[in-house]
Amino acid sequence: MSDLRRPQPIQRRDFLGKAAMWTCGATLGLATVGMARLPFPAVIAGEAGAVKVGRPDDLAPGPGRWIASARAFVFRDDAGVYAISGICTHLGCIVSQTLAGFDCPCHGSRFDSQGEVTRGPAPSALPWLEVGLAPDGQLVIDTQTNVPPGTKLSV
Repeated sequence: MSDLRRPQPIQRRDFLGKAAMWTCGATLGLATVGMARLPFPAVIAGEAGAVKVGRPDDLAPGPGRWIASARAFVFRDDAGVYAISGICTHLGCIVSQTLAGFDCPCHGSRFDSQGEVTRGPAPSALPWLEVGLAPDGQLVIDTQTNVPPGTKLSV
């Protein structure tokens, strides 16, 4: 049998070249998938829309209290109780409360104490969430219902 009919072993240089091409192709493919996902917020939808946060008497006036299950801050002042979402309107990061308002640790957005944008890249203010009273007297935050800024529940 002639040498032309036998399969020839792949040479090392050819193997390394093909391996490099496949590696580049896989890298470009994964990078494209990552870039295609970038414009969409990384927010995980919550399980329930209504979250109980305790009795109004348990909430002291002053700085807000972080409610992790609602991903919101609850405040109480002389006019009543209100809740501001803790999810940044830029890409869905969780904001932190400061003396001046709220800061997004991911991309540097800043909000005042009422949730209005004071520094971008956030495109809009933090939404205010509906606060109500449950039949058992506890405060309930509806995380799926936004209300106009300044809306407070009188207690």
